[in-house]
Amino acid sequence: MENKLKHLEFIQSIITRMNTNSFQIKGMSITITAALLALTASDYNILYVSIVYFSLFVFWGLDAYYLSQEKGYRELYEEVRRLTEDNIDFNLKLKKEYTEGNNSWNHTLLNKTIWTLYSLQAIIALVLILVFKHYVK
Repeated sequence: MENKLKHLEFIQSIITRMNTNSFQIKGMSITITAALLALTASDYNILYVSIVYFSLFVFWGLDAYYLSQEKGYRELYEEVRRLTEDNIDFNLKLKKEYTEGNNSWNHTLLNKTIWTLYSLQAIIALVLILVFKHYVK
């Protein structure tokens, strides 16, 4: 039983790391967007606007990737949980089917919690950019 528990701990550690990465990406996305919008407010420049949206798409993609991997490792955790002690091999490699379907990057990208956060950021940025364009000269 000790090997099984250790293997599950390894997998749980990876799940926690993926979740932490996702959380940090959300924070960085908001911080960088706010900083670029502050620059845009002081000196309207189309380059800042471009960087805001480019960074939003990059963070959106990275966040979806980490969440997709987290879901895959949750599947691996469930598989290992059902194994007998004799079948524990400490394999941490994800099977392809663990990151397909609902766990795929594409599906996770359009997950309502992810999609809502980044689209809301994009809409708020657009509104502020339009306001800045009108008032900053």
